[in-house]
Amino acid sequence: MKRYITLAAFSLTTVCFISCSESFLEVDPRATQIESNYYRNPEEAFNGLVAAYDPMGWEGKGGYGNFVSFVAGSDEAYSGGGSSSDLWYLQTMNDYRLLDPANGPQLDFWSKGFTGVSRVNTLLNVLNEKEIEGLDDAVKARYIAEAKVLRAYYYFDLIRIFGNIPLITAPLSTNEFYEVTQVSPAEVYAQIETDLKEAIAEANLPDKVPAATEGGRITKGIAAALLGKVMVYEEKWGEAADYLSMVNGTPGGTSTYGYKLLDNFSDIFRPDNLFHSESILEITHTSSAASGWGNTSRVEGFIASTMFGPRSYSGPTYDFGWGGCPITPELITLLHNDPRYGTTVNDVDSLVDLGLATYVPGYLNTGYFVKKFAPLQEFKNTGAGPATINYPQNYIEIRLADTYLMEAEALVEAGENLSRAAALLNAVRHRVGLAPVDATLENIHMERRKELATEGHRWHDLVRTGQAATVLQSKGFVAGKNERLPIPLEELTNTKLVQNPQY
Repeated sequence: MKRYITLAAFSLTTVCFISCSESFLEVDPRATQIESNYYRNPEEAFNGLVAAYDPMGWEGKGGYGNFVSFVAGSDEAYSGGGSSSDLWYLQTMNDYRLLDPANGPQLDFWSKGFTGVSRVNTLLNVLNEKEIEGLDDAVKARYIAEAKVLRAYYYFDLIRIFGNIPLITAPLSTNEFYEVTQVSPAEVYAQIETDLKEAIAEANLPDKVPAATEGGRITKGIAAALLGKVMVYEEKWGEAADYLSMVNGTPGGTSTYGYKLLDNFSDIFRPDNLFHSESILEITHTSSAASGWGNTSRVEGFIASTMFGPRSYSGPTYDFGWGGCPITPELITLLHNDPRYGTTVNDVDSLVDLGLATYVPGYLNTGYFVKKFAPLQEFKNTGAGPATINYPQNYIEIRLADTYLMEAEALVEAGENLSRAAALLNAVRHRVGLAPVDATLENIHMERRKELATEGHRWHDLVRTGQAATVLQSKGFVAGKNERLPIPLEELTNTKLVQNPQY
C-alpha cells in the first residue's frame, strides 16, 4: 500500500487523451503528469477521472490479480499451466497449502484496489477543494458521483478479498502511510454504502449512457446493482432486494435503466457485442494501446483470453494459450445436459479425437477449457503489440442474470414476495429453454453455479454462503483462514498493518 498509494497520490499515470468521437476509456497512454501541475481545466479534470477508472481493468503483474484467480481457486477449474510451477499464483489458489503472505495473487489485488482508492481520493479532494475554471457544476457533480461509485467498487473488492483492511477516504502524506491501521469490516461496508447511496441520489449521474461513446462509464444502474450486491454480502436481505429490483424491473422485461436479458445466451460473451442490454458493469479492454511485455501490470488487453486457451493449440476457431484453468470433471458432469454447456465449455479433446486439432496437455489437464473467454482467432490482434496480451474482449463483472438471481436469493432469505423470486429465477432458466422450478435457496444457488460458471463468481458465493470449507476441502481450503487472502508480505514491513488469522 505504501508503494502504490505513493505512486497514485502524486502522479496520474496512463492518463487518457480522448475526443468525443472515441469510446470512453479507449486508452492511448502518452504521459505521466504530476498532480501539483494538473487539474487546471475541464480536460485535465476528465483525464483525472479516467485515471481513477483505469485500475479496474488491470490484469496484474506476475500474479495477474483478476477473476481468473478465483476460477482456479473454486471447484470449477484446476490451476493448469505448463507444470506445477507454472502460473504460480494459480497454483497457490488451486492448492491452498501453498498460499502464504509471500506467494499468491494477493499483492496484485492489494495494489490494484488501493491505487484505485488513492486516485479517487485525489480526484475527490481536487473537485471538492479546488476551483477548476470552465468546469460546469453539473459535470463536476457527475464526476464526484462517478468517483464515489469507483471508490465503493475498489473497497468492495478489497473487503471481500482481504476482510481486514485500512479505510482511507482522503489523500495521505508520505509520513502518514506508515501509521495507517486497519478498521472493522462494518466500517468499510458503511463507507461503501454511503458512497453508493450518495451517488444514486445525485441528479447529474445518468440512468444509462450511450454505449458507442461512453460504454463502461458509471451510471445509476451500476451504482444500484453494486449496492444491492454489497447488501447481499452484508445479509441485509430486504434492502438488497429493494435496490436490485430497481435494476431488474419486471422479470423478463426491460427495466427502467434499459437492462434486458439477451435472447441468445452465447451472445453475452461475443467480443463484437459490447455493452449490450444484459451488461451492467463491464470492464473495458482494448488492443488499441498495443500493450507490451515490458509493462504487463498495466496491460489494456484481456490477458485472461490467452490464459484460458489450450497450450500450443493448432486447429480451427481458437488461438493458442497458456492452458490455465482446465475445467473440473465435476463441473463438466453438472453442465453436460444443460443448454449452456456449449457456450461455457471448450471441449478441445473432441476436436483432437476428430483429427481437427492438436495441443500440448498441460498440468492437471482435463481436455476441457473455459469457452466464454476463449482466445478466438477472428478477434486476434494483428496490429502492434503481442497478440497474446492484447485481446479486445471485455469482462462483464455484473450482468442482469446475476442481479436477477441475487434478488431472488434476497427475497427468499427475507421471506418476502416468493412469487417474484420464482419469476426472476425462472426468467433466467426460460432464456435457455429450461422448465420452471421452485424458488428455493438450493435451486437459486445451483442456477448461479450453472449460469455464471467460470465468470469468477463461484468462489465468492461459496465463501459468503459458508460452503467453501466443505466444497474446497480437497484443495486444502482451511475454515477460518482461506476465506480471505493474506495481507501481502511486503505491505507489513515497517507498517502497523496486522496479518489475517492463521497466515
